[in-house]
Amino acid sequence: MRMVTLVLVLLLAAIQYPLWFGHGGWLYVHELRDELSAEQQKNEQLKERNDRLAGEVQDLQEGTAAIEERARFELGMVKDGEVFVQFVAPDGSGAPPSASGAGAPLVSPAEPAHKSVAAAPPTNPPSQTKGRAQRH
Repeated sequence: MRMVTLVLVLLLAAIQYPLWFGHGGWLYVHELRDELSAEQQKNEQLKERNDRLAGEVQDLQEGTAAIEERARFELGMVKDGEVFVQFVAPDGSGAPPSASGAGAPLVSPAEPAHKSVAAAPPTNPPSQTKGRAQRH
């Protein structure tokens, strides 16, 4: 009787093994569900990205505002009659690094595409201007 019970238990274990660990087993199905949810999340992110890009394409095709914005921020362009003002940091550098988002300067120093206005320090120290009328 013991031998029959042992054989039946071994047969039961042999039958259960593919159910749990085989190609169509529960563990395999669980792994596939995890992969499926990861792929669905990735697809959602890509759909959002595609929607943003489609909106940007539509803006570029229909209006000039998006084109003007890109020209200003990425290429450093200004309209005719506008004056570009750039504030210089105390260490002598121009705009802060990555001001345009790409880390490159807005305008080539060899060929400026705009007028630059900077405040000049006073020529006379404050102690020498006492008693004199200051011009504005």
